[in-house]
Amino acid sequence: MNPSAEVLSSRRLSRLQRSVLALMILAAAIGGALYVKVDKIIIGAEAYLYGYPLVIMDLTRSNAGLTIGPENQLYRVRKFPDARFREVVRPNADTLYTSAFIDMSKGPWVFELPPNNQRYEVMPFMDAWTNVFAAPGTRTLGTAGGRFLLAGPTWQGQTPAGLTLLRAPTQMVWLIGRTQTNGITDYPLVHRLQDGITLRALSDWQADPAGGGKAQTGWRPASARPMPPIVQMQTMSVESFFERLALLMVSNPPAAVDAPVLARLARIGIAPGRPPTWDLLDRWSVALGRWIADYKVTRELKKPRNLVRGWQAPPAMLGNYGTSYDIRAVVAMIGLGANLPQDAMYPQLQVDGSGQSLDGSHRYRLHFKAGELPPVNAFWSVTAYGADDFFIDNPLHRYALGDRDPLLFNGDGSLDLLLQPTAPEGDKKRNWLPVRQGQPFLLMARLYWPKAPALNGQWGMPALERLD
Repeated sequence: MNPSAEVLSSRRLSRLQRSVLALMILAAAIGGALYVKVDKIIIGAEAYLYGYPLVIMDLTRSNAGLTIGPENQLYRVRKFPDARFREVVRPNADTLYTSAFIDMSKGPWVFELPPNNQRYEVMPFMDAWTNVFAAPGTRTLGTAGGRFLLAGPTWQGQTPAGLTLLRAPTQMVWLIGRTQTNGITDYPLVHRLQDGITLRALSDWQADPAGGGKAQTGWRPASARPMPPIVQMQTMSVESFFERLALLMVSNPPAAVDAPVLARLARIGIAPGRPPTWDLLDRWSVALGRWIADYKVTRELKKPRNLVRGWQAPPAMLGNYGTSYDIRAVVAMIGLGANLPQDAMYPQLQVDGSGQSLDGSHRYRLHFKAGELPPVNAFWSVTAYGADDFFIDNPLHRYALGDRDPLLFNGDGSLDLLLQPTAPEGDKKRNWLPVRQGQPFLLMARLYWPKAPALNGQWGMPALERLD
């Protein structure tokens, strides 16, 4: 190398070194500045988890208006999903839905649930924070049905005779009702029951008490569907998230017990009706807090806790979260629209009795001893899902088994459900829940109107036994 080349190389190296040094100084400065802002980072994480349910509810409401139909009208699902269904993870083959997003500022509304002594039903109303504030249905009303005046938080009128007041804490309300459906041959009966459920403005009801309400019965064209709410949430900027949260809190006021967390939110400039105005460093700090919260939730979801024979039961405060903001946020992320445990429980299983992940390369048996079937007042089922959280395609189009199926019991009164990729021989096929060869899967049990032993933990699902 000639001298001039050596000098040039040295100069280039010097520039490189200076650039690296400058980056190191900048990183140290940013790190030091963020350390000073550590309180805002922590509050940013707390604020994100606190506000997540309210924002995802609003995104879901907006999407429903584009994919299902207008607010303030019932939407009646008329058939079960199949293995092609990809709208909502972990769909069920137990109930048909009757749902509506309701704007209480346009109310009050009259909700009528006719007498029903034929099928179990539950019609939970959720406020904008995902708490269930009323659950008319078989458990609470028996077979008599009921007529209700659904009124918002600021309504001051008189409840007409013959109506029971349901006071919504927020202006945004989501009804996500379920009616027991015993297979596809049960559709005509369930459709008649669904058609008897009505939602109308109070003025319409007063003008014609015997009339019906508007309803939707089909999805809108796929071309009209926007980005799913969970994806919208993931791509939303931190400023957009907290601006939306601040505006939503005006018409959907936080609960009185939220006062301490609202005081912490105020420390980073967030309050009902007051979107934040941050400088660059504050925005970075809150964004980092949001990222940390997402990361921790994702990591914790991969480590199931409190397993009993491999099964994990949802927390007892589902639908009535109080100040358990972390749990409320996680449920909104993975199971928006959860029932009260008194109406339905959803134990889930991802490992066999030896702690090994479930895999369709093997055969499994779920053995219920005599007298130890799931204790329910209504009915129960067990559903298999693929690793993608959707139904597993199979020749029988069978995605769940339960007490409404013609199951084959053992001579001693016990019951075996068989999970395997190929059909068992003879009558045992009645107890076969298909899985896919060589692919992972998971199970979800559903206990509708569970009895006390299931609710208090005296009874639990049996371990899944691997047979080969």
